[in-house]
Amino acid sequence: MHAPTDSHWGIVKRILRYLRGKTTYSLHITCSSSFALHGFTDANWAGSTDDHKSTGGYLVFFGQMPISWKSSKQCIVACSSTKVEYKALADETAGVM
Repeated sequence: MHAPTDSHWGIVKRILRYLRGKTTYSLHITCSSSFALHGFTDANWAGSTDDHKSTGGYLVFFGQMPISWKSSKQCIVACSSTKVEYKALADETAGVM
């Protein structure tokens, strides 16, 4: 931030061009009387046909509004579907805290 280079400015311009093309997209935030926190996880054990790594993700709602989400390929090859589900749940918990 204190000494940006030309490559930094190039990245900023790329991000701004991307956002300019997404002006019709929006995240609707509504008023809700519910203050409940709901989390959903899902995982796919060895779902990648290239390297047999598992994929997982989570979505967290505060009332009716999504506040946190992530989808990613796990860095390890899991030995069981249970391990993949626990990993997705741990990622969700860490993402909310």
